[in-house]
Amino acid sequence: MQVSAQESEKANQLFEAIFMENVMASPIRQTHLGIKTDYGKWDERGAAADKASQQRDQKHLQLLAEINRDKLDVQTKLSYDLLTQKIEQSLEDFKWRLYNYPVNQMYGGHSMVASFLINQHQIGSIDDAIAYISRLNGVPKYLEQLQQALEERAAAGIIAPKFVFAHVLSDSRNIISGAPFDSQKDSALWADFQRKVDKLDASAVKKQQLLSQAKQALSNKVLPAYNRLISYIGNLEQRAGTLDGVWRFKEGKAFYDNALARTTTTSMTAEQIHKLGLAEVARIHQEMRAIMKQVNFEGDLQAFFKYMREDKQFYYPASDEGRDAYLNDATALIDNISSRLDEVFYVKPKAPMIVKRVEAFREKSAGKAFYNQPSPDGSRPGTYYANLYDMEAMPKYQMEALAYHEGTPGHHMQIAIAQELKNVPKFRKFGGYTAYIEGWGLYSEFFPKEMGLYQDPYSDFGRLAMELWRSCRLVVDTGIHAKQWTREQGINYYVENTPNAKSDAVKMVERHIVMPSQATAYKVGMLKILSIREQAKQAMGDKFDIRQFHTLLLKNGPLPLDVLEQEIMQWVQPNNAS
Repeated sequence: MQVSAQESEKANQLFEAIFMENVMASPIRQTHLGIKTDYGKWDERGAAADKASQQRDQKHLQLLAEINRDKLDVQTKLSYDLLTQKIEQSLEDFKWRLYNYPVNQMYGGHSMVASFLINQHQIGSIDDAIAYISRLNGVPKYLEQLQQALEERAAAGIIAPKFVFAHVLSDSRNIISGAPFDSQKDSALWADFQRKVDKLDASAVKKQQLLSQAKQALSNKVLPAYNRLISYIGNLEQRAGTLDGVWRFKEGKAFYDNALARTTTTSMTAEQIHKLGLAEVARIHQEMRAIMKQVNFEGDLQAFFKYMREDKQFYYPASDEGRDAYLNDATALIDNISSRLDEVFYVKPKAPMIVKRVEAFREKSAGKAFYNQPSPDGSRPGTYYANLYDMEAMPKYQMEALAYHEGTPGHHMQIAIAQELKNVPKFRKFGGYTAYIEGWGLYSEFFPKEMGLYQDPYSDFGRLAMELWRSCRLVVDTGIHAKQWTREQGINYYVENTPNAKSDAVKMVERHIVMPSQATAYKVGMLKILSIREQAKQAMGDKFDIRQFHTLLLKNGPLPLDVLEQEIMQWVQPNNAS
């Protein structure tokens, strides 16, 4: 059948309409995308919101069925297939909608309120400030819906393990700690609002009026709402148990198998992933022994791990100066590799990136490092967050690989480039597949070595240590959720097989527990990218160009791994045939 420009245009208009209808149902998503239509609102959540989302999916699938796929051009056909699959999977997964923990130590409505207002809600006008105050006044309803969502899950037997609750209670109390809630120094939210309003081009009288309204909202709405949530969480904690894996839920095995399929975009079983992890741990241990010889270390691998964990030369001091030095050195590493990107890329992002410390109110429970995407309009840069709460969990020798993963050429390049793509629908620019995104992040730790970076053998050890960490994740995630490992078994596996601090191991295992399958994405994705690259090299020989390969990896935005492989092989085949 002949390709029709008209049918392709019709399809792309539909993709846009579907994307925007979903965005307009989420004020939070709107803010992330720089849209201010519902700037003073929070998302609706709970059973009614879930049902409305399901109905939108059903409607969208019917609309897609009216498109003649055979008449679409190549790029539009790819979009059509991806969106159809995405919506079909969303509908299939509706049965699992309660199989999560709406509050936990990694994320949740309790901490999102503050981190969102501080990091996402920009104030460039009086209207923006009024919208911020509106969101403060909306906190009671949002937290009440959050509580209802928790209760709905509890009724279905889905309650987070007991260890989660201390973190949630601590983070919640931190948000209402400080002025105007008590006589201590300014709370995080009050300090944020004052700082943003202070920069406004407005009269002193108007600014004072806004500050007064915000203080009233914080005192009269935010404080009692958090106190109610804290009371409820304390009661829910009494109903929580100490079993960790999702195997304990009704149909827990089926849920986990589905979660692995969605996360990895492969058909690998829990057993296959577990065995892959064990094999990779053994391989990386061997490479680490080679570095031990290189630095003339006397002793076995466990002794080397102990040395790397405990020797003060590998750590910045736990002081303001030490933390500033970490941020400055991480920025310098990113600046250095950024100056050499032309060696390995034809395509680069326009959006800038900054390195920032995780805020004090959430640093105790947050992960060790993460990335927040830039706003599409350029008003907010991409941000690599380093968690400097425990400096012993952020060794110097891991800093290089961590900066490449979270910053450049890792998440910042991949996500910013995806957002800046032309002629690609928004659902692909702003969507994601965890195995692709995190696979790229881990691959981005690896290929700078091929560029001659990681000159210091200890930094190269740090790179291997981080790859080892991701390999252990395959073992422990499947161990906890498929093999009924305990939290302690998981922690011990990390401590015995990696050089990381025990605090790292505790946080990681607790993350596995509340985000089943997520941590398997990194290593599965990286190995797939390396496998595809090797296939392309073998087929193309001298014609293989790493810059073209990287362009192909990035030019379509995030893809399922099987689709990514098909796209690369289409590039390889003509070269192979000649």
